[in-house]
Amino acid sequence: MTRRIAPDNAPSLIPDFGYDPPDVPLAILHEDAHILVVDKPAGLLSVPGKLEGRQDCLITRLQAARWDALLVHRLDCDTSGVMIFARTKQAQGFLGQEFEQRRARKTYIARVWGEMAEDRGHVDLPLGSDWPRRPRQMVDHENGRPARTDWEVIGRHDSETRVRLHPLTGRSHQLRVHMLALGHVIIGDQIYATGPARDAPRLMLHSETLSLHHPATGELVTFRAPLPF
Repeated sequence: MTRRIAPDNAPSLIPDFGYDPPDVPLAILHEDAHILVVDKPAGLLSVPGKLEGRQDCLITRLQAARWDALLVHRLDCDTSGVMIFARTKQAQGFLGQEFEQRRARKTYIARVWGEMAEDRGHVDLPLGSDWPRRPRQMVDHENGRPARTDWEVIGRHDSETRVRLHPLTGRSHQLRVHMLALGHVIIGDQIYATGPARDAPRLMLHSETLSLHHPATGELVTFRAPLPF
């Protein structure tokens, strides 16, 4: 039996929100002959969208400044933080394997609604698409793909909790749905939050660090993007 975890009053269809990407300069955290590391702003697509008027995106902006930038992975439009790009086909293939083989390690910071009672925990809930309400994802014990997240509290204040999230898998909307399943939706989430938890200037989710092996040296390197909230 498929188990759905979503607010009882969640809309049956997600409205098509207007796309108004931020007009901010590129924030390059690191570059060398093999890789580019960028701090993606919230509200900017990683790659061009399918709908009209959604061609402005991070890789387009980056390629205007660094023509050889190649996509390796993505972040959701509303998520900010560390993204890595390759500068050669060889580096792109190497970095792709870092993600596919789960050698890449990421941490995120989120502000979630309500005070979490425990200081740390682990979520192991399979996820799948909620097709009637796409792009929503849902906990699906029958057909979902394995999804695991470690979390730890780093602060509590005014009926919210600040947490550091360690995704052990890379499913679509994994952190958003896992926090929802715990009863602590990420503040500002226009897809999963309802009521006052929805009222924020942005999704309070930030890709804080990315650790992986450098494609040229094999050295384990870590990149960090400053927290914007």
